[in-house]
Amino acid sequence: METDDTFWDGVARHLVHYGASFTPRIIERAAGSHVYDSEGRAILDFTSGQMSAVLGHGHPAVVRAVSESVATLDHLFSGMLSRPVVELARRLAGTLPDPLEKTLLLTTGAEANEAALKMAKLATGRYEIVSFDRSWHGMTSGAAAATYSAGRRGYGPTVPGNLTLPTPNAYRSPFRHPDGSHDWETELAHGFAAVDQQSTGSLAACLVEPILSSGGIVELPPGYLARLKELCEARGMLLIVDEAQTGVGRTGHMYAIERDGVVPDILTLSKTLGAGLPVAAVVTSAAVEEVCRERGFLFFTTHVSDPLAASVGLTVLDVVEREGLVARAALLGGTLRTRLLELRDTFEVVGDVRGRGLLQGIELVTDKESRTPADALGQAVTAACLERGLHVNIVQLPGMGGIFRIAPPLTVGEDELHLGVDILADSLKAVLAAGP
Repeated sequence: METDDTFWDGVARHLVHYGASFTPRIIERAAGSHVYDSEGRAILDFTSGQMSAVLGHGHPAVVRAVSESVATLDHLFSGMLSRPVVELARRLAGTLPDPLEKTLLLTTGAEANEAALKMAKLATGRYEIVSFDRSWHGMTSGAAAATYSAGRRGYGPTVPGNLTLPTPNAYRSPFRHPDGSHDWETELAHGFAAVDQQSTGSLAACLVEPILSSGGIVELPPGYLARLKELCEARGMLLIVDEAQTGVGRTGHMYAIERDGVVPDILTLSKTLGAGLPVAAVVTSAAVEEVCRERGFLFFTTHVSDPLAASVGLTVLDVVEREGLVARAALLGGTLRTRLLELRDTFEVVGDVRGRGLLQGIELVTDKESRTPADALGQAVTAACLERGLHVNIVQLPGMGGIFRIAPPLTVGEDELHLGVDILADSLKAVLAAGP
């Protein structure tokens, strides 16, 4: 068996570094809410893998579904169809409001957003895409062009026609009512005035997340999404909602759009639909799909409509319904928020708590008055948490390195939830006591 030194030498010699630094542990296995390193140490997983494993790790229903699918029907020529694919499309339509009823089954979130953007451009006959200035929608060309939180420098021109709206960050927005509260209505109007000024008259769609996760756990204010749809409709634009991280129960609703009662023209799903496995979907109306089909919509990929992906997606929907995980996320989300607010009240460096359900975050600052971002503190607390057996994730962007994303599995035990927050609190205390 190779030594740890040999392993890390292999990392240095043979792996491409693709973003954030690698976690300094060798992970050997995972089960439930924990991953286990090469020394057998249990690490409580407060990120659900890459914000995906809503059923925890190794859920027996998913293991069974994958095993059966691999043994019988896992992959086909992309023009062939199987029963699991049609059944998943039917099930998704049953969980979503009308007129969202047509599904394209894919594998990754970037791929789903790529397909949604192509649909919007084809259906409208236009090409301009609007997204938030802290957005993250993927690393493929169209999705990356609509991504502003990272990855824009050094690669040359992006896809033409991408414009931004200001991210409605209530904690830091300069748009304020006289009483100091967030004036998101004026902020949104200002943003669209700038979009209109820059547009060439070819606005096709607006692509947004209900909670910007990589953008710092920024939740759209109540009423924002409804007003956004009105502004899109007035311009003949389609509204695309990216629920990669917020869909399938994560926020305490089956879909985050339910809180606002807003139905987008196109909805994209990925991470949570596969519960950690590569499953993604684009769901739209019959009207949009018909126009795209008539105009020759093309998104023929190696793994489109794969039976394995469909079987996993069906299993995830079954388990979420059978185990009541949407209601559980709402209940545990209330517990988590209470605990995080206690941290805010206890520590001068915890400036803000935001998010909902089991997708929440805290922002660390040097002090509450100045609200100066505390990147170095965030990195130190992350390392201290790992030493104590908790994996948490900070947003790895300049000026945002003190924003923790907390997204445990929907199956997390209440005792595990409390343990995780206790470790976070102990880590904060230890790092602050140690000083700069």
